Amino acid sequence: MWGAPAEPADSYYEVRPECTDVPGTKFKIRPGKTLSVRKWKAAFSPDGQLDIGQTLGRIHRGGIHPTIRGEVWEFLLGCFDPRSTYEEREQLREERREQYEKWKIVCHEIFPVVGSGEFITAPVITEDAEAATPNSTEIVNDLISNGPLDKRIINWLLLLHQIGLDVKRTDRSLIFYEKQENLAKLWDILVVYAWIDTDVGYCQGMSDICSPMIILLKNEADAFWCFERLMRRLRGNFKCTESSVGVESQLSHLAMVTQVIDPKLHQHLETLGGGDYLFAVRMLMVLFRREFSFCDSLYLWGVWIELEQMMWALEYDPDLFYLYEEPTLSMEEAKMRSRSMRHYGKFERENMKIKSEEAPLPISVFLVASVLKDKSTKLLHEARGLDDVVKILNDITGSLDAKKACNEAIKLHKISEKSKRLRRRSPRGKFDGDVCFPVKKGEAEAEESWVS
Repeated sequence: MWGAPAEPADSYYEVRPECTDVPGTKFKIRPGKTLSVRKWKAAFSPDGQLDIGQTLGRIHRGGIHPTIRGEVWEFLLGCFDPRSTYEEREQLREERREQYEKWKIVCHEIFPVVGSGEFITAPVITEDAEAATPNSTEIVNDLISNGPLDKRIINWLLLLHQIGLDVKRTDRSLIFYEKQENLAKLWDILVVYAWIDTDVGYCQGMSDICSPMIILLKNEADAFWCFERLMRRLRGNFKCTESSVGVESQLSHLAMVTQVIDPKLHQHLETLGGGDYLFAVRMLMVLFRREFSFCDSLYLWGVWIELEQMMWALEYDPDLFYLYEEPTLSMEEAKMRSRSMRHYGKFERENMKIKSEEAPLPISVFLVASVLKDKSTKLLHEARGLDDVVKILNDITGSLDAKKACNEAIKLHKISEKSKRLRRRSPRGKFDGDVCFPVKKGEAEAEESWVS
């Protein structure tokens, strides 16, 4: 209702009474700006096709109401084609629910705890396919009674207790997870995903990514598919080896961006031995789930208040659905599908305008850069080693201003893109590696000088 006061969103994600140190959200539901239930329903045609352009515009102005956030995310993450009808989506939803149930049954047949409403935190098996604890002896003996275990099964069983330990730690301040059934649901989704994605399996942090899906989507299978679609974007983050981390390329870009926006901080971090920016791995891997309160992390994932954008709406590509459903379809073929530019998110539209062979940087890189810039003074004056850097960044957990970080990130993105354009255009530019730095008028002899 126009003129009504803004409403804090905390009440939709209740916190346990004893957790008094949990910071409140800074995101507020703003009548007339936030995408409401009424506006959401009005965005559909009689047969169910979604006007995604109108929806993105509303999201850009005021975010998403918590009661419909799950439904909206299904479209933004590419679970459904905006041009599909109600009937087509219902059919696809049923097919996916059946597929999830089949995978879950396979997992249950291997390890009966799956789907039982319970979960485990103790190891099941050793790498030598022996029972890890007396409690798992019977299950392991049953498994090996028909012959040696397949390597895939052993690797999967090795993950189950670690998933359980992480589930117990995930969003433990929320009343939602006081219920055993909700913890078990989160565990079930993660173990099923670990079974089907043999390349990634499970890595610490994935429970933080999955948790909001469980809370926002009541049906377990629907939550699984939303998580699976998000993991298609993020799974590279979790591909780690002894010599590299999955977000290595993003860390390199973060170093480059920081060198442009705050060269003193970048130099200080290099002096401390942190030039690889490994201290920022967690922020990039789990999309700031631990740096912001639960509600504000959803805001960060889903909303840029008023003039800013959604992390996903900002990068929204209407061909996501077809790229996921038709793996053989190339990006170029998908882009040939005729559609209005307004159907793309702002970040994607800007990238389409930039004629460059360079892949666009994810907005998450600029979000981390905005956090570092905000803490620049503290890092410069108090960090005398990498342990200090980690401590300073850990101390901000749950207390960052998501709106401020979002606003700053979009500004940094613009600065970065301007720097790239000027670098490409200016034959007289002086560069330090791949980075160039503008100076104010009067600070150099030539009007358009650059300094390294």
